[in-house]
Amino acid sequence: MSSAPYLHELTLRLAIGASGLDPSLKSKHGDWLVAQQRPDGGFAGREGESDPYYTAFALRGLWILDRLDQAIVAPAAAFLRKRMSQRDSIIDLISLIFAAAICELSVGEVVLSDDDAQWRTNIADLLQTLRTEDGGFAKTPEGRAGSTYQTFLSVLCLELIEQPVSNIAGIESFLQSQSHPDGGYQEIRAAKRPGVNPTAAAIGTLKVLNKLDLSTQQPTVDFLAEMQSDEGGLTANTRIPFADLLSTFTGLLTLADLGHAERINVDGIQRYALGMQSPSGGFTGFALDQTADVEYSFYGLATLSLCQTI
Repeated sequence: MSSAPYLHELTLRLAIGASGLDPSLKSKHGDWLVAQQRPDGGFAGREGESDPYYTAFALRGLWILDRLDQAIVAPAAAFLRKRMSQRDSIIDLISLIFAAAICELSVGEVVLSDDDAQWRTNIADLLQTLRTEDGGFAKTPEGRAGSTYQTFLSVLCLELIEQPVSNIAGIESFLQSQSHPDGGYQEIRAAKRPGVNPTAAAIGTLKVLNKLDLSTQQPTVDFLAEMQSDEGGLTANTRIPFADLLSTFTGLLTLADLGHAERINVDGIQRYALGMQSPSGGFTGFALDQTADVEYSFYGLATLSLCQTI
């Protein structure tokens, strides 16, 4: 494992970049994110009730803007504690871990205390039920094939709760099996083409495990560099005709981690991300999207912040 948890390192990196953004931009989107907090302390998507998934994205966005304080974090932490007793989906459970880490790091609000050792062990045991014969992690305990993205999330979660990752060699082998001859990585073995987001997940996993060999990743660099569209952002894969903020952020981050940010037009990415701003605050996900949400607002702010560091 790396010395500092991946999530902590990335958030600090983005916060440093965000310090160089225009103050009015930061204020506008920070105010919008704060206004999205629900009475129960959590954050929701475009519809429905608060959940850990969107709460984690909102807290991450506010953290890199240096807008988290006790008034925001205390109710958010209370919401997360309440959700600890519910049978959430795997994604929500992992998001809860992420959000809890942010609460503690930002203002010292503890969601998972040292008394929760058994809970941490239970989470590690649950994640172990997702391991598949190919060495990866599936999306559900019933899954028979590993998912590149789920493997990334599971490894991140284990790192945050300070639990060991078993059979690292198996994960390496799984990721190698997900690499595509054209460069990049596939999400599942049945996929016909690589994608930007599974590629970012694969590289992120290798980075967390201290198994990233830059000398072997030139095809990945070439693949990502070719995914920048005329809009300036990155598309999810070769069949998608338009860029989106998620792919733009993860692709730029991965190229930077691979030491080849020069292979992409950063000014174009910055222009694209600025174009995804909603007039009233927040960011939309892609050109045809009309509604801002907390997830894409994080990706928009994260993209602009990362551009400041390259």
